[in-house]
Amino acid sequence: MRKSTKVVERYLSCLEEGDLERMTALFARDAVVHSPLYGERAADGFYRDLFSVTNQSEIEPLGVFVQEGREDVVAARFRYRWTLEDGSVTEFECVDIFELVMEPPRAWWRAWGSEKGGNIEIKKLTIIYDTQDARPKFQGVRQGVGR
Repeated sequence: MRKSTKVVERYLSCLEEGDLERMTALFARDAVVHSPLYGERAADGFYRDLFSVTNQSEIEPLGVFVQEGREDVVAARFRYRWTLEDGSVTEFECVDIFELVMEPPRAWWRAWGSEKGGNIEIKKLTIIYDTQDARPKFQGVRQGVGR
């Protein structure tokens, strides 16, 4: 298995578990997340806020895809069942696009497939899903209104 897809699998596990410490350890220090609900945010702040309004997450993986010829761009497709802190539930299919970096940087990508490469981190994450059902529930929780 490629190291880049292992990072994505760890990400999905942390998302489902709501593990902030393990989640933020996957990201580069200056990483950003582009979210349909939160906009562009620093990764640590994004996940701190997301997990604070989340009661439970359930992830059903549907596929992981590596961009041809580029080990540093990976997409994950999954079904996300999101239970917010007020108990409201929304479910949607999601695609997350990961742009990865190796720390320390390497001039070649062959190291990604071996254990001798550097530490792979998420530099940028773009989250894509239809927010039609999720947005009203999310806004209700953020405003303290509930369902």
